[in-house]
Amino acid sequence: MQFTINGEPIDVTADIRTSVLDLLRNYAGLMGTKKGCDQGACGACTVLVDGERINSCLALAVQYQGRSITTVEGLAKNGDLHPLQKAFIEHDGFQCGYCTPGQLCSAIGMAAEISRGVPSAITPDLAAEQIALTETELRERMSGNLCRCGAYNGIVEAIAETYSGQTAAETKARARA
Repeated sequence: MQFTINGEPIDVTADIRTSVLDLLRNYAGLMGTKKGCDQGACGACTVLVDGERINSCLALAVQYQGRSITTVEGLAKNGDLHPLQKAFIEHDGFQCGYCTPGQLCSAIGMAAEISRGVPSAITPDLAAEQIALTETELRERMSGNLCRCGAYNGIVEAIAETYSGQTAAETKARARA
């Protein structure tokens, strides 16, 4: 099977039942993507495939041949952290860090969904050309990523600041209005 992982081509000989998660960890040696529940319920294994977020524990690698996979290791460019990674540090959006790779990839995928106008379950106007990233909208869209440490406030603040162009306090005030 052939893939592009974090911009690098990789050829792998693996069983066709191998998940994308196991491909990344066991064949590509990328340990950033975490195996949490192995059932698609926690989001720790979230990666980006062609810019869209997936639960890599549920996806068979064979289905993603020839596609571009981005893991947490591929977010930094030329030694510079992705702006969202910097915001996670600034807002203490992690404690143990186990969910952080999945949270980061999911948030980046979520931002792409919003920019394409993909509504969530709570988006008020399905025909709107632009979707506001309110705190409620953000929390709904990130609800598939669990944090056992409870660092949700820092995570939300980091995402809001990175993608809404507002500080976390402004986002909270807008959500209350």
